[in-house]
Amino acid sequence: MGREYVVDVRDGRVGQVMGREGGRVQLRPVGGGQEWDCPPEAVGEVPPGEVLRARVRRINEEGRLP
Repeated sequence: MGREYVVDVRDGRVGQVMGREGGRVQLRPVGGGQEWDCPPEAVGEVPPGEVLRARVRRINEEGRLP
């Protein structure tokens, strides 16, 4: 079973679908982090390459010095 990634069209965040509960889609940021709930009508298809871009952004953020 592959991972399913979508975009939250409300703010452009890309997330991995972790589940569906209470009429909401539960998403986790690419590379991990705190999940958030998204209404199903705000879930969109991820443009090609966007999952990779989100992973690179996450790696860059983690590598920044305080």
